[in-house]
Amino acid sequence: MSSTERPVASPCVHICALDDDDICTGCQRSAAEITRWGRMDNSERRQVLMRCHERAVAAGLILSVNGAAC
Repeated sequence: MSSTERPVASPCVHICALDDDDICTGCQRSAAEITRWGRMDNSERRQVLMRCHERAVAAGLILSVNGAAC
């Protein structure tokens, strides 16, 4: 991360509860991703955010029309 690049913000929405698969019902991060977040670089954080989005779509929390979230 360059000295001018700001850290990617946490997706935490302060609804912290893990489901049976150890995925947070609020932000859709896994327990391991939550634990490691502070030590991740921005590239890793963006990858986690993409997985969170995919999990939210798969869980029906975000509507998807023709592959595009809406």
